[in-house]
Amino acid sequence: MSKPIRVLIAKPGLDGHDRGALVVAQGLRDEGMEVIYSGLRQTPAQIVSTAIQEDVDCIGLSILSGAHNELFPEVTSLLKQNQAEDIFVIGGGVIPEEDIPFLLEQGIKSVFTPGTPIKEIAQCIRENVGFKQQKKIQINKIDHIGIAVNNLDSAIHLFKDVLGLKMVGTEEVPSEGVKVAFFEIGNSHLELLEATHSDSPIYKYIEKKGEGIHHLAFEVDQISEQFATLNHLGIPLLQNEPKLGAHDRKVGFIHPKATSKVLIELCEKE
Repeated sequence: MSKPIRVLIAKPGLDGHDRGALVVAQGLRDEGMEVIYSGLRQTPAQIVSTAIQEDVDCIGLSILSGAHNELFPEVTSLLKQNQAEDIFVIGGGVIPEEDIPFLLEQGIKSVFTPGTPIKEIAQCIRENVGFKQQKKIQINKIDHIGIAVNNLDSAIHLFKDVLGLKMVGTEEVPSEGVKVAFFEIGNSHLELLEATHSDSPIYKYIEKKGEGIHHLAFEVDQISEQFATLNHLGIPLLQNEPKLGAHDRKVGFIHPKATSKVLIELCEKE
């Protein structure tokens, strides 16, 4: 079973009344969530610090003072600064309808006005937090490290005859325009990749960056489901669906802009 969703209910600013926030907190507990109430008169920095320390999935901001346009964006900004922007933030209280579009632009995912049923708030949290919490990429192991080389024969000599690695085969993959040599190392492999024509991604990579590590590959089960999860989470991919790679395995790549400029390949388990 998945763990309960953790929610922090917080009162930013100088509000002196917390009855509404306590009602929401109790209502979300009744919906099966773990709820932490941080109390009155919390600064945005205190709220973000508590959220990170408590490892919450969602922050619910409640305000009556009218300072929502200043305090709510400060919370989302601090989350981003602390690399915790994956925490889902909602807001509620006495908030004029005309202010809601601005708050949404500032990273508040949903705004609830007085009288909103608790079940509606809980459903919003489940739909946005529950999927992220329960649907994550399941990686079995590092499958291989891909190394781009100019001359495959010379690279094979180095890794096989000089470094003593066990070579397990070679293969040409026309769809990628590469010849590949495979080496076993522990529970993983090295792939040496030589371009077979100038339109090959490996040719273009070497032309731009020179020889070296080209990609890191992880083994996964049911790669099509993993791709669907990545798409749902908004992770950019280099193709919409997995395709056939070496050994006729299904493979797919995550765009380097999402992975600190490291090209990551997912390979379906053999």
